[in-house]
Amino acid sequence: MQMRRLLPEPGTTTTEEAVAGLRLGERATARRPYVVANMVASADGKASFGGRSGPLGGEADRAVFHRLRTQVDAVLVGSGTVRVERYGRLVRDPQLRAAREREGLRPDPLACIVTRTLELPVDSGLLQDPDQETVVFTSAGERLDGAGPGVRVVCVPAADLTFRSVLRRLAADWDVRSVLCEGGPTVLGGLLAEEAVDELFLTLAPKLAGGAAAPTAVEGVPLPEPLALHPVCVLEAGGELFLRYEIVRA
Repeated sequence: MQMRRLLPEPGTTTTEEAVAGLRLGERATARRPYVVANMVASADGKASFGGRSGPLGGEADRAVFHRLRTQVDAVLVGSGTVRVERYGRLVRDPQLRAAREREGLRPDPLACIVTRTLELPVDSGLLQDPDQETVVFTSAGERLDGAGPGVRVVCVPAADLTFRSVLRRLAADWDVRSVLCEGGPTVLGGLLAEEAVDELFLTLAPKLAGGAAAPTAVEGVPLPEPLALHPVCVLEAGGELFLRYEIVRA
C-alpha cells in the first residue's frame, strides 16, 4: 500500500518498505529487550469505539499493524485486549511469516500475555492454535484449563509480577530481544510507569469517537511528569497519520 512520507524527508513509500528492516532486537540491552508499543487513537483522543480499537483504524492501519508483527521476537498483550479483540494466531499470512524469516526471525512470534486473574478466553485462536507458542505470566495459578498445547503458564508471586520481571524472563528463557506491545492502554501505562518502553507507534485516525466512554492510548498508573517524545517518522495514507516516536529519557 502506498504511503506519503512527511518526516524525516518528504517522499513516497509503501507499508512493506516503511515497516521492514527495523532491526529492533539490535537495540536491546543487557537489562531487557527493546520494547515498542503500537496504538491507535481517534482525533479526539479515544483508543477504542464500542469497546474495540478495530473501528478506529482503516486499511493502512491494519497493514502497519500486521507488518509490525514481522519485526519483533514477541508480542505482549494484556488479558483484556485478548478477550475483547479475540486474538488468533499472530501471523497467519504465509507471506508475512516469510517476511519474518527474511528479517532473521522465527516464522511465528512468541505471544506473551500478562494477567493477574488468569481470566482468558481459552477458546480463542491464540490459546488453541498448536502453531502459536504462547506464554502466560500470572499470579493466579499454574494451570489454564482448556488451553491448547502451545500455551505455557508461568506463575509468579503477585509482588514479583511486574513488566520488567516479565521482560527479563522473556530474554532469559525465550531469547527474546525485541517486544511489541499491542496494549491495551492500561498495559501500556504500566510499561511506561516502569520505564520499559523505548518507542511508540501511534496511528492517528481521521475519526471522532464523540462522547462515548473510552480510554485514551495510555491509562492506569499516572506518570510523575509528562514524558517527552522525539519524532522519528511521520507517514500518511488515506487520511491516517502514522507517528513513530522515541521515548526521551534523561
